[in-house]
Amino acid sequence: MKRRALVTGGSGTIGAVICQRLAADGCAVVVHANRHPESAQQVVENITADGGAARMTTFDVADPDATRKAIESLLDEGPIQVLVHNAGVHDDAPMAGMTIEQWKEVLDVSLNGFFHVTQPLLLPMLGTRWGRIVSISSLAGVMGNRGQTNYAAAKSGLHGASKSLAIELASRGITVNVVAPGVIESPATRHSFSPEQVASIVPMKRAGTPEDVASLVSFLVSEQAGYITGQVIGVNGGMA
Repeated sequence: MKRRALVTGGSGTIGAVICQRLAADGCAVVVHANRHPESAQQVVENITADGGAARMTTFDVADPDATRKAIESLLDEGPIQVLVHNAGVHDDAPMAGMTIEQWKEVLDVSLNGFFHVTQPLLLPMLGTRWGRIVSISSLAGVMGNRGQTNYAAAKSGLHGASKSLAIELASRGITVNVVAPGVIESPATRHSFSPEQVASIVPMKRAGTPEDVASLVSFLVSEQAGYITGQVIGVNGGMA
């Protein structure tokens, strides 16, 4: 039987590639979206066209009640043993000019969303005595970044939560890790960084690809990574 994998933010640039990679690895993937269900449906169609198993779910990870209701519906079909928490937003501003709404929204999605999604999945996962939880963070959560105090706070919060949860679950065959990408190729990256800027800040002189991130996620959720837990692993071309 295929292991079930839930990827939050599965409709985004990195999330979509993670979904496709996990499906290719043999998981039955639940592709999550909130604001862009049409993109998630396209990911599902791409996976099924390639012979993989996928379905879509939509809910706001920042809404605890909506999230729990959606998760309970998914659990009616059996436990989810692989969770990739990729949902996140950023709303950048210098902290001196940042609004409370900007601060709260970013933390609600990236950090509180991790709790809202993960907590109801844990007991069913524990019952199987096997599981993999991976959060997608950012180099900003490791090093900080100008104009991103909210985003860096949310992502570094994921690091502490994941390290603590890893200790709680280690004896039950469940690993918890964090992947922290640096500059990854995407429409937003192309808008924000010229090739010259990328070459000046990244030792490898190029942006990473979503496939670079998905390859690490694929390994961390595999049997081979069963002794790796509580780690924050960078995919950044040598920036850190």
